[in-house]
Amino acid sequence: MLRFAFAFIMLMPLQALAQSPHAHHDGMPMSTAEASRPTQPGQAAFAAIQEIVEILERDPATDWSRVDIEALRQHLIDMNNVTLSAKVKSEPVEGGMRYIVSGEGAVRDSIRRMTIAHAATMNGAGGWTFKASETADGAALTVEVPQADAGELRALGFIGVLTRGMRHQEHHLMIARGADPHH
Repeated sequence: MLRFAFAFIMLMPLQALAQSPHAHHDGMPMSTAEASRPTQPGQAAFAAIQEIVEILERDPATDWSRVDIEALRQHLIDMNNVTLSAKVKSEPVEGGMRYIVSGEGAVRDSIRRMTIAHAATMNGAGGWTFKASETADGAALTVEVPQADAGELRALGFIGVLTRGMRHQEHHLMIARGADPHH
């Protein structure tokens, strides 16, 4: 297996090799020592925070008195709760879909924060209308779309709708810088 992997790398075009994890950002192959260093931080939320911290540290205009990495961590907890633990019921409505999203305790609270904020931020983007409200167990999100987007809406489901159209990495940077990304 190792011989096969080595042979495969040796047969890769230079451009593909330059884009591999064994290449520098300038496209030149790494030394053996560099290629043997781990690159993955081991956990997605940790990696997102690490990326934002690196951006902030490289930016001489960073106002460290406003930086709030803990707010970003809390947002990533909300994302995890909603993505992995929320229960979603979908029902068609005229011109769109209604998602009833529920959970208990921290999951319920995360659902409310993310759903209400997403609706406020994305309402009107691409001709899609978002209306959110709290429910006893979480939140309801109604999304109405142009007829041409009806199939996309059905296919995306609730979590796909949350990911659509948002430049989420920039959203994370705004949170970390102490800005309110929802207004």
